[in-house]
Amino acid sequence: MPIVFALDGGVLYTAVDEKPKRSRRLQRLVNVRAQPAVSVLVDEYDEDWSRLWWVRVDGRAHVLETGTEFERALELLRVKYEQYRSAPPSGPVIAVEVERWRSWVGRATSDRR
Repeated sequence: MPIVFALDGGVLYTAVDEKPKRSRRLQRLVNVRAQPAVSVLVDEYDEDWSRLWWVRVDGRAHVLETGTEFERALELLRVKYEQYRSAPPSGPVIAVEVERWRSWVGRATSDRR
């Protein structure tokens, strides 16, 4: 599923935002609580396939609903995403403690965006 995220050192944060949802009991939160081993994939698509790339983060996730780390994660997201400044997410937050990075690029060039 698509997410927005912020990094802080070795931790990736993503929050449940205010977009309409059928329920606040989201399957992604149920999944993280049941099985904290997760992967997050960030990719770039381009019609020119030599410009394709991806980065995958593997780690252990946990759900934050209150506290200092929760507030820090929300602040990082507000700073990164203008939309969150006017409509900040209320959480919960998923924190992924990064254990491994993997990446791939279609072709390494000096004119990368």
